[in-house]
Amino acid sequence: MARFGLFVAHPEVVIDPAVPVPRWHLSEAGVARMRRLAADPSLDGLAAVWASDETKAIESAGLLAARFGLPVRVHPGLAEMDRSSTGYLPRAEFERHADAFFARPAESVAGWEKAVDAQARILATARDILDGHAAGGIALVGHGGTGTLLMQALAGRPISRADDVPAAGCTWRFAFDPLRVTELWRAIP
Repeated sequence: MARFGLFVAHPEVVIDPAVPVPRWHLSEAGVARMRRLAADPSLDGLAAVWASDETKAIESAGLLAARFGLPVRVHPGLAEMDRSSTGYLPRAEFERHADAFFARPAESVAGWEKAVDAQARILATARDILDGHAAGGIALVGHGGTGTLLMQALAGRPISRADDVPAAGCTWRFAFDPLRVTELWRAIP
């Protein structure tokens, strides 16, 4: 069975400022979109599903894995960049912080994990997971920020918001031998 790879950035969540961001759940719209992704015939042959340890990623991975009767494996290295120093931020403020995160990758923005550190973490995690994957497809289910950083690392592109995930609920694809990006971000229908 041929190996193929898919990175999934979780879709819409229920935003609750009273709940820590890593514990947010998928919204009804997010659940519906993940079910549509799971039904995509291009994923036939999926053999492994990995998720970050954040609730929204685990829920997304569970919906994908269920179609194939697969377990969800969890790895904390697939998590989003650490933003616990600020916690929830209103959208406009979050976007300003994200702009700075990508523009100054070697600096901590308001106490956030540095982009260079987040990229090194997710790249090492992905390599560790993928090195143990022998056959069939694999899905890594995580987040837009670190998904962008991983895509840029594998594509040999500099850290930049130019390649940032366009919205919640997108995927990009990669191939093995050599490990490379084969498709940039696409929205989950």
